[in-house]
Amino acid sequence: MEKNMVTCKNCEKEFNESFEFCPHCGQKSNEELTIGILFYNTISNYFSFDARFFKSFIPLMLKPGYLAKRFLEGKRLLYLHPAQMYLFISVVFFFLFSFNVRDQVESLDKVLEKEFEHEKIADTIKSQAIDSATIANITKPLKDSKYVTGINDKELKNLDSIMRVDSKEADIPKMTFNYDSKKVDSLIEAKAPIEEQLKAMGMKEDANWLTRRLYTQILKFQTNKKGGTILQTFYDSVPIALFILLPIFAMILKLFFWRRGSFAHHLVFSFYYYSFLFTVFTIILAAKFIWQIPDGLIWGIVLSTFFYLFLAIKHFYKQSYLVSFFKTGIVTFVYMIFVLPIAIGVMFAAAFMFY
Repeated sequence: MEKNMVTCKNCEKEFNESFEFCPHCGQKSNEELTIGILFYNTISNYFSFDARFFKSFIPLMLKPGYLAKRFLEGKRLLYLHPAQMYLFISVVFFFLFSFNVRDQVESLDKVLEKEFEHEKIADTIKSQAIDSATIANITKPLKDSKYVTGINDKELKNLDSIMRVDSKEADIPKMTFNYDSKKVDSLIEAKAPIEEQLKAMGMKEDANWLTRRLYTQILKFQTNKKGGTILQTFYDSVPIALFILLPIFAMILKLFFWRRGSFAHHLVFSFYYYSFLFTVFTIILAAKFIWQIPDGLIWGIVLSTFFYLFLAIKHFYKQSYLVSFFKTGIVTFVYMIFVLPIAIGVMFAAAFMFY
């Protein structure tokens, strides 16, 4: 009896029509496209959001180093792949974090707006300072009729000193730069050529690209008088920076555990540890929407991530508690004191230069 064959729409290979899935590529043989299937496939294929995530979540949080160890033992389909877990959790984290970023950007713009407003007030006070002759003319009628008004000599003297306003002594914050910001503001208002504005700031005509870029960005800041865009650009670069910092963290582990596997082994460990960190911070961000978490509790949770790393290193690299604790401390010190500050500095510089 001849078998009825059908052609797979995906790989275009023939198979028995009784098969529910194509034996060559695995696609379902007869699946009508619906909205539900469309979004399920998107989530399932892109994030692998299936039972493996839930099987991986509890060990990730409660068994430090367990998932990385099991992955290297060959259990690679039972639990969620380390890179996929990192991707999914980081996307959730940055989605929640975006709401916090928006508030910070708006707050920074308001603070800078107030600072520039204070600068204008200080300049107004300085421009309106009254000279001695004017003060004498104003107070003369009061002196002549002091017996009528009841003002004594001491009160007249105090009034005289109050009117001698010196803007330099005014207790008003003022933002200053290493150039004449008033002159630059006047050129901006007059819509003078950019080159003339840059020249007023002190840029030389033969300045190189980097110097010209720096002056241009400072002028852009002077024109807009807002820093929220810089902060937004900085935060936008965080996901890329963390993806670069992750293999650097794995490289540090490789240096301290040289004989404990290849670089790929340390990378697997780093993916799962970063996934744990993102999960912790995601929970904190989600909780802050409904509860004002005390700073002490947040710092306690952050400190607990160090002990999680210590236990993860102990279980994954199979060394003694003392050696594991010592190496965890050194790895953390190197990463937090050298790698992370340099990365943040580079990110801020890049954010300012390209916002």
